[in-house]
Amino acid sequence: MILSLLSLFGISFLAATLLPAQSEFALVGLIYAETAPLGLLVFAASLGNTLGSAVNWAIGRAVAQGRGKSWFPVSPEKLDRASEWYRRYGRWSLLLSWAPFIGDPLTLAAGVMREPFWRFLVVVAITKTGRYVVVAMIALGIF
Repeated sequence: MILSLLSLFGISFLAATLLPAQSEFALVGLIYAETAPLGLLVFAASLGNTLGSAVNWAIGRAVAQGRGKSWFPVSPEKLDRASEWYRRYGRWSLLLSWAPFIGDPLTLAAGVMREPFWRFLVVVAITKTGRYVVVAMIALGIF
């Protein structure tokens, strides 16, 4: 059980960073395999994904001046698009932090735009957890 939870946490963490990973498939697989209680699986996925987004925020906060350089983790176009969303909608744009393609750059943009960490963390944790609850409900045929 511990290995399943740690693996799910790790995959979910990576999926929230700018590295490619699909944590939803891992969650569904572990739900079907019944390797741990459902609540713990959703918690592990949510915690890992939220902390991965916090890493994006920290990268954005620390290295905004590196924008456009080859080592910067997001293309200038994606960061410009995410920053524009962020300028227009503020922290509420983080309600889309769960979404594919735009979510990770939005969490990076939050750091670049100097969103206070605790407000960032609350909004992102709610959306990430909500996504995993919905995925679990779909997997169980409830939704």
